[in-house]
Amino acid sequence: MEEDAGQSIPFKYPASDFLLTVGGSSALVQAFSWLWYHYDKDGTETRTESLVKSLHSLKILHVFQMGVYFRYAGLVRISICGFCCRKRYMEGNAVYLTHDLSLLRLIETFSESAPQLVLMITVIIRRGEVEPITILKALGSVSAIAVSVTMYHRSLRSFLPDKAKQGWGSSVVYFMWNLLLIGPRVAAVALFASVFPCFIAAHFLSSWMVLFFVAWQLKTNFMDSGGGEWLYRATVGLIWYFSWFSIVEGHTRQRSTIYHTWIGVDIGMLCGFWVWQMMKNPPSFELPLDPYVIFVIMISLYIAGLCLKVTYYKFCHPKITKQGEVEGHLELMSESVGVPPNGDVVDFRFMGHTERPEPSVRVNKRMRNLAGNFYS
Repeated sequence: MEEDAGQSIPFKYPASDFLLTVGGSSALVQAFSWLWYHYDKDGTETRTESLVKSLHSLKILHVFQMGVYFRYAGLVRISICGFCCRKRYMEGNAVYLTHDLSLLRLIETFSESAPQLVLMITVIIRRGEVEPITILKALGSVSAIAVSVTMYHRSLRSFLPDKAKQGWGSSVVYFMWNLLLIGPRVAAVALFASVFPCFIAAHFLSSWMVLFFVAWQLKTNFMDSGGGEWLYRATVGLIWYFSWFSIVEGHTRQRSTIYHTWIGVDIGMLCGFWVWQMMKNPPSFELPLDPYVIFVIMISLYIAGLCLKVTYYKFCHPKITKQGEVEGHLELMSESVGVPPNGDVVDFRFMGHTERPEPSVRVNKRMRNLAGNFYS
């Protein structure tokens, strides 16, 4: 039976949706953490990691969703010992772990925080609780997502030798254009879900399959195993559903343009279906703005985000245009910490010094490769 105009629409997402989002995100993050431990089993290990005698024990920790917390424990211990003992190699190991954790946080952001925000906004709209305080809460949640993306960006910048000259001004611009692009995307999905809750799963799955296919066609080479690479490509499709993520070198501008055009059209369609449903079956509560005005605001914010992104790449992004220059920058960074560009473990180089070299440090080859993709 079609609902009468003005009739109250009872709506409540089942707890299973929340548990699926949280549980699925946690399992995904733990899977990446375990795979990276497995890949790095022959590398330098911290004393915290040595407490677990075998990879089998590490696997058990990850099965019980404790693997990432074990990483944080290792980082805290290395940071404290490095500060107290003033040992440079501990500093390098801390940076290594920090890079992995920054990527794990990014994966968690788009597998848990973003879907939960969509659910929250959808529930708010369906219950008619569209008030200034709820709008501020949603804005705060979107800002938290943009902050997570910005922190990942700062982690990538650590691979550039002139990072000391790169202040927080560029990061503020980076945060703002991500906020303006992610916000309308999340809002558009939530608006569509509020009027067509039965179709949002189909929209996500169809979009994710297309994005996953694109990631596969780009022939990513991020993980050290075939199964891990397929998991990574599937995760990239999930991230792309909400935000752009550079995964391979070269032609970044063209790929980004195609992606943002596709997402912009999708936002317009999702908001358009919502406006059509609002006109057909007006809600029982009063919207803060006319549906057509909300539609224009969503599109305008997205366009503003694109303009700000162009501004960032024109004035704030490091001017690296050739792959040789990218490799040169990464080599300089590697030499500055005593590690070759291939990420192997070596001793520090003391040019003209007679002191005994410190123990070896590691450069995170995963984040180094992502930095090469981002700055290519």
